[in-house]
Amino acid sequence: MTRIEDRKLQPETLLRIVGVAFFAYLFFGFMLLPCLNTLTSIFNTKNAAGERDPLAVIRFFLAGNMSKYVWNSLKLAILLVITVNVVGVSIVLLTEYFDIKGARILRMGYMTTMIYSGVALVTGYMFLYASDGILTTAFKNAFPNMNPTWFSGFNAVLFTMTFACTSNHMLFLRNAIRGIDYNTVEAARNMGARPFKVLWKVVFPTLIPTMFSLTVMTFITGLCAMSAPTLLGYDSINPEIVRLAGSSSADEAFPQARAALLSIILAMFTIILLTVLSAYERKGHYLSVSKTKARLQKQKIDNPVWNVLAHIYAYVLFIIYMTPVVMIIIFSFQTYSAIRLKKLDLQHWTTINYYGQEDYEYLTNRGKYKTRVGSISGVFSNEATLGGIKLSFILSALAAALACVIVVVACNYIFKKRNKKSGVVLEYALLFPWLLPTILICYSYRTYFNSDSVWYVGNHNLYYAQNVRLLIIMAYTVTKLPFSLRMIKASFYSIDEELEDAAKNLGAGGLRTFLKVKLPIILPSVLAVFALNFNALFTEYDMSATFASSYGTSYAMVIQAMCADEGLYGYNVNASGRRCASTVFIMIVSGIILYLVYGVGARDLGERLEARDRRRKRREKIATMFRKEAV
Repeated sequence: MTRIEDRKLQPETLLRIVGVAFFAYLFFGFMLLPCLNTLTSIFNTKNAAGERDPLAVIRFFLAGNMSKYVWNSLKLAILLVITVNVVGVSIVLLTEYFDIKGARILRMGYMTTMIYSGVALVTGYMFLYASDGILTTAFKNAFPNMNPTWFSGFNAVLFTMTFACTSNHMLFLRNAIRGIDYNTVEAARNMGARPFKVLWKVVFPTLIPTMFSLTVMTFITGLCAMSAPTLLGYDSINPEIVRLAGSSSADEAFPQARAALLSIILAMFTIILLTVLSAYERKGHYLSVSKTKARLQKQKIDNPVWNVLAHIYAYVLFIIYMTPVVMIIIFSFQTYSAIRLKKLDLQHWTTINYYGQEDYEYLTNRGKYKTRVGSISGVFSNEATLGGIKLSFILSALAAALACVIVVVACNYIFKKRNKKSGVVLEYALLFPWLLPTILICYSYRTYFNSDSVWYVGNHNLYYAQNVRLLIIMAYTVTKLPFSLRMIKASFYSIDEELEDAAKNLGAGGLRTFLKVKLPIILPSVLAVFALNFNALFTEYDMSATFASSYGTSYAMVIQAMCADEGLYGYNVNASGRRCASTVFIMIVSGIILYLVYGVGARDLGERLEARDRRRKRREKIATMFRKEAV
């Protein structure tokens, strides 16, 4: 009896109890209850007489124009699946499968969407193709009858998102192609099969599981698109939800219930797609390969005509990918007048868009010149922009770290209870946010916690004043739990159980074994997940738009609003230049993080030793040269 009591009083037992209680509080308070509140709000609407009418919103949906938002999102998602797969598969084949000249340079261009995305990427394309964009202005000068507003609406959204959503193909499909056994390709070639027949009959069948997953991910991305439809003027579900969330019954009929209904429709589509994907993955996919797997070698295109066409196509795509990046970098060092006229001024380069302040003198309606002190300011000298950077940095870092901590502790428990129901329940609870679109979670938070009578959080209004920042952190954290779980859980499989048994035999408890043995092994993967989460959240726009307030203005929201009042009454004169500099800053931050994760962080021990040996030889060579000069 005494031993049992002692074991219950151990710190590990107390920590386990606290952990279970905290996770139960997190799941019910920040996952389940807000979403259930959103669902029930649909059926709590009242008619003009003040009577409850559970079907009022549904009748409004069927009779009104709400269905067009669903159809527009479905149309975008369906066509996006086609265009993204065509472009994504082709760029991976051009850089990894076929022997194309300059493949390394092409790969760098195709991967630029990984270092800037969301609102930063959309504004980059608008800088080129909008009615006053660089290329549109040039085309309009060459063709006066051209429509300057051609880059707007559905076509502009489809074009932008087609090239923005190929990042997943460069990450996942590229790895799948690199994992193909070259012996199967060589055997087909030896039997007389032509390169394209080998590609169709041998290579593509092995990529079907990856392609299916990418298709589902692309469809969900198109269905839940936010930044591109908002900035380019396309009526889809997510922008309408955000608009309705900020409206009131005095402006239109039951806007909150309509927003809830659209959110639930999005959730239904997401749940159906994820259910189909899970059922497809459970079937299993097997590929017969040789016992000794050979590394894939690039295939040459023997037909000279097809070879030339492939190279032309590859470099046209490269230009499309790289033009926004190059133009944004160049114009970030241009004066406000050059940016406003969309003409390069090679004689006047400036760093004012990054740092520093200048006064601006302008002519008023009365014909007098007026000076606006400090109206021209850089990213790191502008109070609003710098405030957005600081806020996004802090909120993103806290949410990314909190998600990793929760998942690491949960994974340790899941592996201990892998054969028990408690471990399975915990895992599915962490995957629960994947069943719901991000906009539904954020909208549920906004409506549920925007009250002083929520007993779950001590009757505090979390949407009021600075409390909204805590709400943003929780939304960021919850939406990143499923991704963090899948990534960190995989790293737990690399832990040798014999190490844990050895620690126990030496008298180490469960907590000490975890801190001294398990955590150092999985730490690189945890840091990689933290970096990727931070990278995604730092420029996040969808959730920020839902929680938009003076106390929750994130970096992405600042970028979006940066040009709304450009030059008005002499304020924010160089807003476009500051937007370009902001995009370059995002590229640098994202590029460093991706290099640390997929560059240095992805190297195994052998590669790190080789790199260290190369650096040592380089230092010795330089030292030898200096000695010879000294002699």
